[in-house]
Amino acid sequence: MSNYFGAMLDMSRNAVMKPDEVKQYALTLKKLGYNMLQLYTEETYEVTDEPYFGYLRGRYSQDELRDIVAYCDSIGVEVIPCIQTLAHLNAIFKWEAYSKTINDCGDIMLIDEPRTYELIENMFKTLRSCFTSKYIHIGCDEAHMVGLGKFLDKNGFQNRFEIIHRHLERVLKIAEKYGFHTMMWSDMFFRLANNGKYRATVDCITEDIVASCPPAVDLVYWDYYSNSLEEYDMMIRLHKKFNSDVWFAGGTWCWSGWAPHNKWSIESMKQAMRSCHEQGVQNIFMTLWGDNGKECSYYAVLPSLYAIRRFYDGVEDMDVIKREFAEITGEDFDAMMRLDLPNDITDNRYYSANPSKYMLYSDPFLGFLDSTIVPDAPAKYAEYAGVLAKDAQSSKTYGYIFDCLAKLCDVLSLKYDLGVRTRNAYTAKNTEALRALADDYATVIARVEAFYVSFRDLWFRENKPHGFDVQDQRIGGLLMRLRACRERLLAYADGKTDSIPELEETILGFEVKNTLAKEYSFNYNGWAKTVTVNPI
Repeated sequence: MSNYFGAMLDMSRNAVMKPDEVKQYALTLKKLGYNMLQLYTEETYEVTDEPYFGYLRGRYSQDELRDIVAYCDSIGVEVIPCIQTLAHLNAIFKWEAYSKTINDCGDIMLIDEPRTYELIENMFKTLRSCFTSKYIHIGCDEAHMVGLGKFLDKNGFQNRFEIIHRHLERVLKIAEKYGFHTMMWSDMFFRLANNGKYRATVDCITEDIVASCPPAVDLVYWDYYSNSLEEYDMMIRLHKKFNSDVWFAGGTWCWSGWAPHNKWSIESMKQAMRSCHEQGVQNIFMTLWGDNGKECSYYAVLPSLYAIRRFYDGVEDMDVIKREFAEITGEDFDAMMRLDLPNDITDNRYYSANPSKYMLYSDPFLGFLDSTIVPDAPAKYAEYAGVLAKDAQSSKTYGYIFDCLAKLCDVLSLKYDLGVRTRNAYTAKNTEALRALADDYATVIARVEAFYVSFRDLWFRENKPHGFDVQDQRIGGLLMRLRACRERLLAYADGKTDSIPELEETILGFEVKNTLAKEYSFNYNGWAKTVTVNPI
């Protein structure tokens, strides 16, 4: 039996859940068998004496945090602050109050700088006044360039294990002052010992590496990518070499666009839970990240959250899990699993493929992703739109999520291969086909507008308004670009212009992970990478 079985909600990728929605989510988690919630807030919380920390980002006020904690305590869910004290703080470096004083490079704080520790002390002092848990998660992951920016300019090259160790000692001393017991992501110790890689296949943890990690901090082994029991077993054994408790953080995938990846979450975490149970790991939480804009509702992964909890209990019979889920939530398990459909267009796919995002934003004239088109995907999207629309009507609580994804699929049934069809008609100099395509552009525009309204409804139900400006810019830009392309098509078809130069370019194969992607779907989640080949 675990001491903690919880979930971590990312509140730092533009969407900050409303306090009442956090409480509702915590209540749902409690019903699913969870007893802990971590709020991942890089800088989306108010910090005393730091007015620019989370400025205009929808940060939680101290009163909001106290209210969330008090409610969760009342239902038996412990809330643990989950912050960053080294890297992943790019948002604060927008402001000179931080960029000129404590920025090493990228999103990394400047180690040994007094102002760095003044800020960290203000963080801990504030959080202690808001949270009742003895635990705090201090982050410290993925600081790949630590010590190689302003620190290097000031101090010359130093052993990076020693730099991190020195920083941790100061952070832990501050944590102890405010009565916190710390945990941190473990990857920096492994990467520095394992040629930059996190997952190790051989024992690379030497006594020197163990000594570089202060025993006062618990290590969190995170893994969202493996479905190998042997890999989980190896990594847990290596974590146990350190002189601290081991936590495991798995992934319920909701961070690659609007649709979740429940199927992969269940498949991968079944092996993880087996390993945790057999290896005696008693502190576990599932991460719900919001990478690149946090489009996906966290409620969309409730099926995988419940299945994973039951896996740890030793229950793997999916019929039992489905029946229990329906009794607890009032929702049909298989219907909620269909929220995965927008990314399920081919068997030839990466496990976290997200074509529903990258092909929504793919430019119909530049078309650098058009070489990856799956021919029957538009028909599948039309089918999925109908299926999800029916599910929206039958869902007791989450119809608005189904509606949003149904409208996304409705867009993609025409938009997915729009660039290919446009280029083919232009190459053939078929002006009648181009005029017909102009009608498709108009239809796509109308469908994008309907999708936008549904997505906006989802966002404002669950989240504070801050951060939706990014979605306004992205979807608004898509609408403007579709209108502009349509006008140029008609101008060419009517003889008002001689050419459309972008459509005369030869489209090269698109390379993913050193492989040409042809009729293949993959994970390509960065809006800025997808929307254009030009710099933004």
